Amino acid sequence: MKTTIFIATLILILSPARADEGMWIPALLEKHTIDEMQKAGFKLSARDIYDPNNPSMKDAVVGLGREGQPFSHFCTGGIVSNEGLVITNHHCSHSLIQAHSSLEHNYLRDGFWARHRQDELPNPGITASVLLRVEDVTEQIRAALDNAPPDSLQNALRDAITRLERQAEAGTTARANIKPYFNGTRYFLSLYKIYRDVRLVGAPPSAIGSFGGDSDNWTWPRHAGDFSLLRVYAGPDNEPATYSPDNRPYVPAASFKITTGGVQEGDFTMIFGYPGATNEYLPSFAIDQLVNVENPSKIAIRTAKLEIIKQAMDSDELLRIKYSAKAANVANAWKKWQGEIAGLERFNIAGEKRALEQRFEAWAADHPAYQGLVEQYRRLYAARQPLILAWNHATEAGTRGAEIMTLIASLQRRFRELPDVEDLEAYRASLLDEAEAFFKNYDPDTDRRLLAAMLRVYNSAGLPDHHIPASLKLPSPPANHDRLADRLFDRSSFANPAKLRQTLARLDRAKAEKLSREPLARMLDAINRLVDSLRPPLANIQARLDSLNAAWITALQKMLPDRHFYPDANSTFRVAYGRVAGYEARDAVYHGHSTTLAGVIQKTALSVPDYVAPPRLLELPRPDPLPVCFIATNHTTGGNSGSPVLNADGHLVGLNFDRAWEGVMSDYAYRPEICRNISVDIRYALFIIDKYANAPHLIREMTLVP
Repeated sequence: MKTTIFIATLILILSPARADEGMWIPALLEKHTIDEMQKAGFKLSARDIYDPNNPSMKDAVVGLGREGQPFSHFCTGGIVSNEGLVITNHHCSHSLIQAHSSLEHNYLRDGFWARHRQDELPNPGITASVLLRVEDVTEQIRAALDNAPPDSLQNALRDAITRLERQAEAGTTARANIKPYFNGTRYFLSLYKIYRDVRLVGAPPSAIGSFGGDSDNWTWPRHAGDFSLLRVYAGPDNEPATYSPDNRPYVPAASFKITTGGVQEGDFTMIFGYPGATNEYLPSFAIDQLVNVENPSKIAIRTAKLEIIKQAMDSDELLRIKYSAKAANVANAWKKWQGEIAGLERFNIAGEKRALEQRFEAWAADHPAYQGLVEQYRRLYAARQPLILAWNHATEAGTRGAEIMTLIASLQRRFRELPDVEDLEAYRASLLDEAEAFFKNYDPDTDRRLLAAMLRVYNSAGLPDHHIPASLKLPSPPANHDRLADRLFDRSSFANPAKLRQTLARLDRAKAEKLSREPLARMLDAINRLVDSLRPPLANIQARLDSLNAAWITALQKMLPDRHFYPDANSTFRVAYGRVAGYEARDAVYHGHSTTLAGVIQKTALSVPDYVAPPRLLELPRPDPLPVCFIATNHTTGGNSGSPVLNADGHLVGLNFDRAWEGVMSDYAYRPEICRNISVDIRYALFIIDKYANAPHLIREMTLVP
């Protein structure tokens, strides 16, 4: 029986990439993937998706980034008109909507819809990248490294990348970016036009765009109208330009047609976007460490935080307002980490990888260059384990434990500017502004309880003595932690808004030094020294793992020549495909593939704060049923938020915005039976724009097809 199970596991591991799995490089679709996509139902060609010389669907996709780091795309958007209109997620535009909101114009609460072009709101620092072409530059990189001395390989790599990027940009307004793929064994250059004038056009109120809030985060079924509208502007020549009232709407080479036909179970779906990071080729030791050490330690710390925050929110309505966003921020990764553990354990991913490693060692017996790789992994992850556990506590419970630590860290960085300050009054005013912004949503009593909870977590983690700063070490009983937290806060100017204001208003070098000698500041310094001591050994191990990962993926490709490997996500343009499908979440619990407005009404009746829809939405005449969201098997991750979801004809059917909790382990191992991406149905977005916002002029820009 054990032999049968082992063989079945090997068949799964050694087979080609599973149907629906993968984040594929568009430039390589014709060579590797398009046949499988067409077998799955896609009706067009690889050239329809990616053509560097003619208009194609890639030209209708934008990667949203920020000035200074435009290649680290935080979200994706789809162009839906010939006048640069972009549709993306509401949560992708949340910070923009918030920045434009005020007591007089609360766009988060009420929504925002520009009635005229001059009403569209600029967003300094936001960029929209349009991909021009992708080029494999692996051979050029290798040639540069072949001639470099072993002790200067990193410098040679950096110089080669810079040279190739500048060559690609020469004589153009484009920007080039080279990133490693397949654990650094291949390199691709992406050439973009990066537009720097991106304006907010429309957004539903948060009660629609974020309906479900933290209660529904990482879950299915969902009922969020998670969309917003932006517009990309260009100079008179349609080239990238900084904001100017004279700029014109960008004219794209292509835009997506929108279908009103909807989706059905089993329909082909395809996603374009800029997925951030995945780790599909980690060894079993990494998965074991993630499941048994890394995630549990972070979950325990955040559980303690959330308990304190929840107590505060339940005790006072003002504290609920102050801490609601903070609680959601803490809970976001906390919830995901638990889902990762559940999925990885459910499918025995570590066991599958151990089976692969056994197979690999047998193969490596005849390939001496790759012998010993598995043992090297074992030793490196064993060395990493105590370091990463200490790192998690020093950062999660230490520098980011009590909120006051973030204020102290920020102000101490600013204090170092003091010797060079020319306008002392302006400098003091900026410090006061920073402190006021912090205290606006801060409660000292809640924070001192957070500090006590973090001290308890730190001292119960089983860390070696040298990984606990002396100022944090406390014996039992737990009451000691409460007494220490009280004493630290009582003696702290940082935690006393009135006292801190007085000090900052008269700040000089002597007062700054006195603040930096306070007990809370000294505690933070001790934690930072620990973090600094952990950084070099962790970096050394990671550098050795990076080298090992490159050898590992190369060896796997040689051992499994018939398997089609896809590179891990790295915030570059990718294509994923799958099908609309429900799933069995757990025993006897099956989730269908779509939701409707009826579910919004049902949730609203629960009288839960996250489930409060605008009354007007529920009163509007509407089709019955009115679709809201759907799920599919597309392989996605962070960065895919806002990704256009297309049908077999290449028509827009929805916008990706999340994943179902049971399958969030897809960053490490994808399983089509459980991994689901969640999208808002484009028909719901059209309904909100047309009927709720009364903005049919925006729909008239779009091309609608049956």
